[in-house]
Amino acid sequence: MVRDIVTVEHFYTRHAQSLGLSLIAGAAGLKRIIREPTVNRPGLALAGFTRYFASKRVQVIGSAEASFLKSLPMPQREVRYRNLFSFKIPCLVFSRGINPDKAFIKTAEAVDVPIFKSPLITMKFINLATLALEMMFAPHGTEMGSMVDILGIGVIIRGESGIGKSECVLALIERGYSLVADDITRVTVVDGKEIIGDSAELTRNHMEVRGIGIINVAAMFGVKSIRTQKRVDLIVTLKNWEEVRDVDRLGMEEEHIKILGIDIPHVTLPVRPGRDLARLIEVAAFHTKLRIAGYNPAKELDERLVAAMTKNDRT
Repeated sequence: MVRDIVTVEHFYTRHAQSLGLSLIAGAAGLKRIIREPTVNRPGLALAGFTRYFASKRVQVIGSAEASFLKSLPMPQREVRYRNLFSFKIPCLVFSRGINPDKAFIKTAEAVDVPIFKSPLITMKFINLATLALEMMFAPHGTEMGSMVDILGIGVIIRGESGIGKSECVLALIERGYSLVADDITRVTVVDGKEIIGDSAELTRNHMEVRGIGIINVAAMFGVKSIRTQKRVDLIVTLKNWEEVRDVDRLGMEEEHIKILGIDIPHVTLPVRPGRDLARLIEVAAFHTKLRIAGYNPAKELDERLVAAMTKNDRT
């Protein structure tokens, strides 16, 4: 499990386009660290109350704060600016395309605090920036295996090299399902209860097929064959038939594997010539979908058998 150190530069380069961010001052402070994954409006701090000022967060000034500052005479305004920047805030964003005055820029430059501007309305910026920061702060890692979206069920397919993972994934894509990641799946914890899988941006849309080489899945099968990210709902491990000695024939006990501390349902499929593995993985995904909806056919059959035996005993 890895937790990245999130700097202002990392936040800016990764989300400048989606948040409409443009740097207007304080470029020397881009290495500052953002220590909390949320956003703060410093209205109370600008008014002089700083006891509970959340200075470790990205700061946002909207119309209310900007109007309040404009109502102050310039000497008093400069005092408020110096008071704000006496705290080690990571950066500050003016929403709604608001332009800070020269005194504000000068004070920020003196202490190397990056100042940005965004055309988004304040609440929309706060919502989008908070989601972006939560993803950046979330624990993450990698899983060896390819990931496919099968009717809304995110399935990571694992197995030793040469066992047939690529062939399974190709067969599933041909049936209309979507590739999320090939060979290595990046995983991230969201809200402490879900695992989201995706692929590295550099290799997205591509997969390696042994004997053929690298193929572009989107170009070959269409854009519907690619999904950028998906929740992980099931892990399928492919193993040689001889290596799988004890297999649960009924499926009464659901097996799990921990990924970043979260339990994910797991199925082991024995591999031998003649088995349609893609079809079996498809059925495993459908079965998981039913279980998520609260239906367990093995449990239902067990209850029917118990009821039948009880009835026979009575007669």
